[in-house]
Amino acid sequence: MNEEFMVEAIRLSTDKMKSGEGGPFGAVIVRNNTIVAMGWNRVTSTNDPTAHAEIVAIREACRILETFWLGDCELYVNCEPCPMCLAALYWAGIRTVYFGATRHDAAAIGFADNYIFDELIKPVDSRNLKMEQLLREKALVAFEIWDKMEDKVEY
Repeated sequence: MNEEFMVEAIRLSTDKMKSGEGGPFGAVIVRNNTIVAMGWNRVTSTNDPTAHAEIVAIREACRILETFWLGDCELYVNCEPCPMCLAALYWAGIRTVYFGATRHDAAAIGFADNYIFDELIKPVDSRNLKMEQLLREKALVAFEIWDKMEDKVEY
């Protein structure tokens, strides 16, 4: 743990928000005690609801390191990751996340993190997002092909 990396994440969250690039979130990805990539919220400036600080930083780190696996990296972020970012961190293999504010702090200023966390634990048919399964057998064909591929890159 290095407080200087958290200070940088906090600086990004404030500076980039003030410059109109997005919400108050900043993230730094560190490998071997060196910053590999930085990200800040760009949702409103790019019209991309997935452009959260953590996602932007993950994409940049993967591009720079030429890999989709960040298992030897740490993330410093000024706020506890939302469900989307949390899932992305698992997919990227990041093992340690240092965060400042909590999701409850984010909810207190109008961010939907708690709402989404609550939705995810509901059964599919009880969520506010309507979900309906369709053509499962046809959809499974791609999985059957993948399962038999010998030259696939697993992730």
